[in-house]
Amino acid sequence: MSIVATAVGAVSADFTPPGVEEFWQPLFGTDGAWAITRPILLSVLSVALISWWLLATTKKKAVVPSKGQMGTEAVYGLVRNGVAKDLIGSKEFMRFVPLLFTMFVLILTNNLFGVVPPMSYPTMGRIGFPVALALIVWIVFHVVGMRKHGFFGYWASLVPSGLPKAMVPFIFVLELITDLFTRPVTLALRLFGNMFAGHILLVLFVTGGWYMLTNGGILVVAGGVTWVFAIIMFLFEILVEFLQAYVFTLLAALYIAGAVADEH
Repeated sequence: MSIVATAVGAVSADFTPPGVEEFWQPLFGTDGAWAITRPILLSVLSVALISWWLLATTKKKAVVPSKGQMGTEAVYGLVRNGVAKDLIGSKEFMRFVPLLFTMFVLILTNNLFGVVPPMSYPTMGRIGFPVALALIVWIVFHVVGMRKHGFFGYWASLVPSGLPKAMVPFIFVLELITDLFTRPVTLALRLFGNMFAGHILLVLFVTGGWYMLTNGGILVVAGGVTWVFAIIMFLFEILVEFLQAYVFTLLAALYIAGAVADEH
């Protein structure tokens, strides 16, 4: 027992667990407002990779598609038919497909960076990126809603018909808070929180396991077990990264659908 306590004490004394500093990695400059950070460069890289992928797989379109073209069409079909058409409806959906497809592939690529060396960093784990995307969705669904229903008609439709007059002000305020605040905030925080937590856990399992493996003694066994869990977490994180890209796109389509619906 004393040997175990000594080993655990050594780990706690020498091992520094990962923290929020893992997500602040300035590469050029140190000023918070103007520093060029790792997530900024990765976001630019993701745009370059996506552009190359789309051009390379669609430049020579064929009736019998190549594997690359099949992959691109599968992703596009998922967003077009499985998200936009199903949620927004056959009359309105096509004009929103480019936005939804772009968001899905952008979020998915940046999420997958978290498990792909040498990037090993989920860009969406920096709160600014999910906030920017959620703000775009927020602007789009309000603008298209007001264009279809008119400014006053759009906001008046927040209150369902048939309510007692005494309840109308309270329901209107609640719905207004939901549309103006709750939806964009939860949309951004859901994506950010999952990417942030997942990356912290992966770094903890990998660095903690390596520390124990390299310190010998009984810690080697614990380090091996930790790395087994790290592999499991790695596979689980890939699933979460895909699901979060899909959920973000799905909710964006759902909000747009509600804004353009005839009975908004």
